[in-house]
Amino acid sequence: MQFKTVLAPLAAALALAWSHSAMADEVVRIGHVGPLSGAIAHMGKDNENGAKMAIEELNAKGVTINGQKVRFELLSEDDAADPKQATAAAQKLVDSHVNAVVGHLNSGTTIPASKIYYDAGIPQISPASTNPKYTLQGFNTTFRVVANDAQLGGALGKYAATTLAAKTVAVVDDRTAYGQGVAEEFTKAARKAGIKIVSQQFTNDKATDFNAILTAIKAKKPDLIFFGGMDAVGGPMLLQMKRLGINTRFMGGDGICTTDLPKLANGGLADDQVYCAEAGGVPDSGKQALDAFKVAYQKKFGTDVKIYSPYVYDAVMTFAQAMVEAKSADPKKYLPFLAKIHHQGVTGPISFDAHGDVKDGSLSVYTYKGGQRTLVTVTK
Repeated sequence: MQFKTVLAPLAAALALAWSHSAMADEVVRIGHVGPLSGAIAHMGKDNENGAKMAIEELNAKGVTINGQKVRFELLSEDDAADPKQATAAAQKLVDSHVNAVVGHLNSGTTIPASKIYYDAGIPQISPASTNPKYTLQGFNTTFRVVANDAQLGGALGKYAATTLAAKTVAVVDDRTAYGQGVAEEFTKAARKAGIKIVSQQFTNDKATDFNAILTAIKAKKPDLIFFGGMDAVGGPMLLQMKRLGINTRFMGGDGICTTDLPKLANGGLADDQVYCAEAGGVPDSGKQALDAFKVAYQKKFGTDVKIYSPYVYDAVMTFAQAMVEAKSADPKKYLPFLAKIHHQGVTGPISFDAHGDVKDGSLSVYTYKGGQRTLVTVTK
């Protein structure tokens, strides 16, 4: 009698727990990795916010996969823009059995991490990494939703020659996978367009003193300086250019093309001095959805979109659509659907080529006026 008295309530409790678990939503874990600490933490946080918006929206909608209601959960990791920390973060997400990964932000972190996801069979969409090598490794799990450096650097090289009428250019890069990659692609396109490269200088992504390289460049009197690197370095470089009396136009890729660049330049940025391109963008016909996203983002986080949060949002939504179409969140089952996806995102239509690169990727060229980033044109 004593055992029956003890076991009966226990059995009832277990039955109730089983009943609740049977009715519970299936959990789909989306991993996100970016630099949430360090010099470009503002960009990493911006990306993370884009993921949060997508996850919250999916859960509010009540998405079902194969008739089962699912709850999306975000697992966010910090790689501090460091390759070693990136691989550790990637392994942590693999060990947590995530269903998909959005990230990383930097090419230098995305490329080494991609091998870990590939070995685990977990699909990865980078919302920002532009080095062509990322999708040329033969990994069927790697995708990106932005144009690559070949497109970005090529477009900037042609723009420097045709629109800005530059005849001579000095090139500086930070020796990272991203910075070196975009600088090389720009140099190829610039030379092809008839521009003479009068100086090639190197720095690193943690440097703060550029006087030596800028003094060497000043002596060459270039029409334009191209910098391959991020805004945390580009901003202080612009300030030191001003102090040295270098009024040359300054150009860079998406790494410097942020709303924070004027603040980081601390008064060193003149109107129409900087020209940069973001690997993405929508023409006027597609602006309504992107503008609505930006308004919602500002309302939720009390700050403006920095650069790539809309692409993170779209990456999460693309994963969700592939899972729904495959009737499974199992990476092995939804991966073929992801490869053939046609998703209408806030950044435009998303589908991938055989390498995992976004098809027909757009580029947005910007300048800065009155301390504000100003769109010049959207091009292919």
